[in-house]
Amino acid sequence: MSSQVTRALRAALVGTLALATAFAGTTAPAVAAAANPYERGPAPTVSSIEASRGSFATATVTVARSAVSGFGGGTIYYPTSTAVGTFGAVAISPGFTASQSAVAWLGPRLASQGFVVFTIDTSSTLDSPDSRGTQLLAALDYLTGSSSVRTRIDATRLGVMGHSMGGGGSLAATRTRPALQASIPMTPYHTTKSWTTVKTPTLIIGAESDSVAPVASHAEPFYTSLPSTLDKAYLELNNASHSAPTSTNVTVAKYSISWLKRFIDNDTRYEQFLCPAPSGSAIQEWRDTCPHS
Repeated sequence: MSSQVTRALRAALVGTLALATAFAGTTAPAVAAAANPYERGPAPTVSSIEASRGSFATATVTVARSAVSGFGGGTIYYPTSTAVGTFGAVAISPGFTASQSAVAWLGPRLASQGFVVFTIDTSSTLDSPDSRGTQLLAALDYLTGSSSVRTRIDATRLGVMGHSMGGGGSLAATRTRPALQASIPMTPYHTTKSWTTVKTPTLIIGAESDSVAPVASHAEPFYTSLPSTLDKAYLELNNASHSAPTSTNVTVAKYSISWLKRFIDNDTRYEQFLCPAPSGSAIQEWRDTCPHS
């Protein structure tokens, strides 16, 4: 072998060793984390969460009282396309003496953001909060087990909402089934004031001028009693009455959407609307445990 070739080989070997030495103390570049498989819909904006409808076209299914057991039937609102995969689901209970019509406005509003939503009638309009909690769970079991839209739902990503005694029922449902991913009690009523065993991320919505379930004896102590380690928030609507969540309410909708997206879909794109604490003329008070885990 000629000396010229030998020198060339030696130079190549030295260069290779130098590169090996340079990288010996380093780690390989991290592989980019996979995108959240539960994200549904485009990146959110203030306009998109305040809009009357989201990006998904929706349809409805009426569920007759006679077709189910454990609750009083209701209406299912769902995205018509499954091109992006399955969806999380939410059951919503009305309050004392009310029917599903009291919370019906939330059905298409939430479904069009990428959820299957079940606004239910209760077995009796006089049912207690605990009974409504049991019925919310029965409704979720029907949704995921035998409803006509069950194949559209991810049964591991479920939540509950409710107004008044239905809000108290939402708290009761999370106490019974800690695997729930999100709960939103709206101007909730319950004679139980301590909810220290709840493990479900909970947004409590109170109303400043609520004379039926005053925040001082309901929403506020409910929130305070929830574990300090829990992902939780308290929204008090400014100058609002007990019935505020029973008709179209932009503030209720935007923070409900953000909460459900953040904890049912694990979609951190919505964290910006929850932390740091939001403010505005519609909000009397906001408390939270930011940052969320």
